[in-house]
Amino acid sequence: MTRLLSGAALAAAALAAILFLPLPGLRVLACLVAALAAREYLVVVHAGRRAAASSTPWLLLVVLTCWWISDPGRASVLPLLLIGLGWLAAEVVFRGLTVDYAAARFLAPWYIGLPLGMLAAVHALGGPGATLLLVATVVVSDSGQFYTGRLVGRRPLAPAISPKKTIEGAVGGLVLATAFIVVAGPRAIPSAGRLSLALVGAAIVLLGICGDLFESRLKRTAGVKDSSALIPGHGGMLDRIDALLFAVPAYYLYLRA
Repeated sequence: MTRLLSGAALAAAALAAILFLPLPGLRVLACLVAALAAREYLVVVHAGRRAAASSTPWLLLVVLTCWWISDPGRASVLPLLLIGLGWLAAEVVFRGLTVDYAAARFLAPWYIGLPLGMLAAVHALGGPGATLLLVATVVVSDSGQFYTGRLVGRRPLAPAISPKKTIEGAVGGLVLATAFIVVAGPRAIPSAGRLSLALVGAAIVLLGICGDLFESRLKRTAGVKDSSALIPGHGGMLDRIDALLFAVPAYYLYLRA
């Protein structure tokens, strides 16, 4: 019951934000979500290490990246990339962090801040309809994978990372979500052709699966079940948006094109 109630509340809040918040408010909300998810990511990355390095600079860069890219007029992230590379070098050279640990921290702005900024930019480019189409496609994909996997799933997709995921479930999610975006897409994006919608829908599903498996690998490596206990019954913020983080860039580039 707790999982159901918190999930319903989260979905209602997301729907209200997409439909009613003006763009500046959405950009602020995206930055807040990015900060929460990035904090969870950095905690997971740090798990098992003896000494913690300050994560504040990376959290600030995550928020800055999200705010920067959420403005559709700012397509280049080169200045932010240079800042990140400079701080990465400083952590390795002057603070004694190992290259793998520093590189994992360096990933935070691009893994979390960039796609969440793009999500707000999607709203600016295509309006609430385009944003809801993306989110709904990811939801249909996740639901299709879950129920198809439970009904007919036999062959594991990635047993070493996520034992419950099956190839049959992935195919079911791919078929259902692609069909959904082809049918619903023309209403949200009137200029879109059905073939292009089918292609971007397939990309959203496949990238979403990769995002889910990527976060599962992070947690398995760290030895944790959830990224945090922020959302009762659902884990952390990163657990809720893992598929979306990988799917958003493809959809954003599709809208810009």
